[in-house]
Amino acid sequence: MAKNEEAVKNGIFKMGDKNVAYQQFFQGQSYLNNLVGEKDINVGVGNVTFEPGCRNNWHIHHDGYQILLVTGGEGWYQEEGKPARKLHPGDVVVTHDGVKHWHGATKDSWFSHVAITAGTPEWLEPVSDEEYNALED
Repeated sequence: MAKNEEAVKNGIFKMGDKNVAYQQFFQGQSYLNNLVGEKDINVGVGNVTFEPGCRNNWHIHHDGYQILLVTGGEGWYQEEGKPARKLHPGDVVVTHDGVKHWHGATKDSWFSHVAITAGTPEWLEPVSDEEYNALED
C-alpha cells in the first residue's frame, strides 16, 4: 500500500470515481467527487484525489479563483516562476485570477483536496517529468 493511501481513501469526503471527464488534463490517475450539484450555483466544489505521482496540467482560472483545502496525504502546488510548495492536511491555497499553476500528489503519496473553483479554467501544457522529478519529496 502506498503512503497515505488508507487515510486518503477513507477521508472526510468520499473519494469519487475515476476522473474521466478531466483525464486529458492530468498525468496519472485522479478521482473526482463533486460535492455541490446545484446547477444555479456558479462555484464548483469537488473532492479531488490523486494517486502517487499524479498531477494536473498547468492551468489558469479566468474571471475567478481557486481555493484548495488539503484534506489528506502529501502534495505539491506551484505557481509559474515560484518554487513548488509541499502540501499537507490542513493547508489552504488561494490561487488568484489569471495565475498559472498546477497541483498534484508527491511521487510516493496519495493526496486529496477540496477544490473550490469560480471562473473558467484554461488548461495548458502538462508539467514535464523533468520539472516534476526535480521536486524533493
